[in-house]
Amino acid sequence: MKWLPQDVETYSAAKEYVDTAVVPLYSITIGKGVKQSAAASEFITLLTNYLERQFTGRILLFPPFTYLGNEQDEKVLTDLKKWEESILDAGFKHVFYVTSDFEWRSREGELNGTLIWLPAIPLEQMNDTQKLTMIDSQVQQLLTIFTQKWQKSD
Repeated sequence: MKWLPQDVETYSAAKEYVDTAVVPLYSITIGKGVKQSAAASEFITLLTNYLERQFTGRILLFPPFTYLGNEQDEKVLTDLKKWEESILDAGFKHVFYVTSDFEWRSREGELNGTLIWLPAIPLEQMNDTQKLTMIDSQVQQLLTIFTQKWQKSD
């Protein structure tokens, strides 16, 4: 389910089945690096949307947590922890963060959720079929991470 009125309504009616939150993390760079920033956001958007379709009824895809790339500091971490606390307080058992920002790897131990870092694959030169194939391949690998996490908590 996505962060859309009709999906959130469905989530509210079926909370006991939707135990996993997915939060994309977007590092926004303006100026030098803007194209790489946009490419990473496109990749994470396509990936998390495809992931949501694979697990409809089990996960809720939250809007992206967006921050300026040059502000990867305590304030960004504190703000994300507030999101995490609210998500867990709402009854979600699992929180997955999906990002292409390498900087999060050094901070993942400070989060209760699971950080999934993937290098951004430049999709701009690919046609839609190639993009879908690439994203499907990536999601198949993520399925294992999700199912392992769920099995550990059952």
